[in-house]
Amino acid sequence: MPEASPQKWWIVRRSAIHQRGIFASTFIPKGVPIIEYTGEKITKAESERRGNALAARAAKTGGAAVYIFTLNKTHDLDGSTAQNTARLINHSCEPNCEAFITRGRIWIYSKRNIPEGEELSFNYGFGLDTWEDHPCRCGKPKCIGYILDRQYWPQLRRILKTRAEKAAKLAALEARAAELKQQLEELDEPAPPATKVAQRKKAKATRKKAAAS
Repeated sequence: MPEASPQKWWIVRRSAIHQRGIFASTFIPKGVPIIEYTGEKITKAESERRGNALAARAAKTGGAAVYIFTLNKTHDLDGSTAQNTARLINHSCEPNCEAFITRGRIWIYSKRNIPEGEELSFNYGFGLDTWEDHPCRCGKPKCIGYILDRQYWPQLRRILKTRAEKAAKLAALEARAAELKQQLEELDEPAPPATKVAQRKKAKATRKKAAAS
């Protein structure tokens, strides 16, 4: 059973990603169990109920924190308790930490050497079915744009590409429709009035005709 070092590796500060985050208070070597993710052990049915409640809340308010962590095939861990400081670790598409489950306990490990002052992060591993509900704000160069398990990135890229292509086609059709509408409006416009020069020529021709008669 891993145990976090008695040394405090982390400190809580304001985060540029989302509200508060956890930052390295000192240099953290690769492979260190930094902090345990704790909470209430719940059944899958209860996990689904709470997840649906959070989704409904998000639809009304525009945001709802999700702290439910998959534990095993029958149970999950709801880490929304105030005692679970690890819940403040934000998601990143290029995380410096990862979660491991050992004997029913969840530990956050460093994936690489982490310099002092860097924010700790891990991939939340959300599924593809709710990707639109969880935009990502990690700001990393390789950010996929949504909080999503990396295994689903190829599928999401295909979805986004298809949507972009459809949007481009629709924009082209709308532009063409506007162009045709403009052309039709121009055809329906009355002929422009004669210019002053044309009016003078017409008047002169009329006078000549009258004089000849």
